[in-house]
Amino acid sequence: MKNEKMPSPKISDPNKNIWFNLFFYCLCTLILLFLVLPLFIVIPISFSSSEFLQFPPEELSLKWYKNFFGSDIWMRALLNSVKIALMSSILATILGVTAALALTRYRFKGKNLIFSFLISPMIIPVIIIAIGAFFQFSRLRLIGNIYTIVLAHTVISIPIVLITISASLQVFDRSLEYAALSLGASPFVTFFKITFPIIRPGVISGALFAFITSFDEVVISFFLSTYRSITLPRHMWSSLREQIDPTIAASSSLLILTAVFMLIFVAILAKRAENMRA
Repeated sequence: MKNEKMPSPKISDPNKNIWFNLFFYCLCTLILLFLVLPLFIVIPISFSSSEFLQFPPEELSLKWYKNFFGSDIWMRALLNSVKIALMSSILATILGVTAALALTRYRFKGKNLIFSFLISPMIIPVIIIAIGAFFQFSRLRLIGNIYTIVLAHTVISIPIVLITISASLQVFDRSLEYAALSLGASPFVTFFKITFPIIRPGVISGALFAFITSFDEVVISFFLSTYRSITLPRHMWSSLREQIDPTIAASSSLLILTAVFMLIFVAILAKRAENMRA
């Protein structure tokens, strides 16, 4: 029997990999600049002393931040946004944690269908959810009620919490729960003493993402809010159409800073969760 020669392994060209990596990094840099560039325009405009949106500003001033915090309607919109975001994030977190525990711990018929139904608000365009909520709540004469906006924002926030908590539960070691149950702890005590402290970074991350989602949402608020229940993004949209002054840039800068600080906090929680799993 003749000895057959083994085919020699193909050696990739290192120059080809270098050019591919260079193209990839350049593309990522351009995308990042495209996303971040508006921040370097909006924030300087908010410190402008001009009566109109002007970039670059000729003189720096804090008058538009004073106008923002000194205006009753801007403060009402900010307070409404904070209230709605807090209530919807708390409600979405409770429902999301409950659904994640049921979907990751138990096997039953229709499990995948229920999971798809719960994350469907992430796939369906927000305008469709807003129109459906408008027609439903208008029949009940609840348009302008702050709690209707909370319910609608909860619907779009649940998928984010569900996915975040499910990811935390997938890497959770259930032997810790079994050990607590075998020692006489009730399921309720086991959850709050064993499970929750371990998945707490994921729960907080999901709640923060739900808060940001509700705080920045404008489409649903446009359909369901009135003058008394107006939110900050809705008022920014109305001001942009009716009167253009740098107060809009000041409010936008505050929204940007809020989102940045929350994302930094989420990154810290993610790092802490990795250390706990290790």
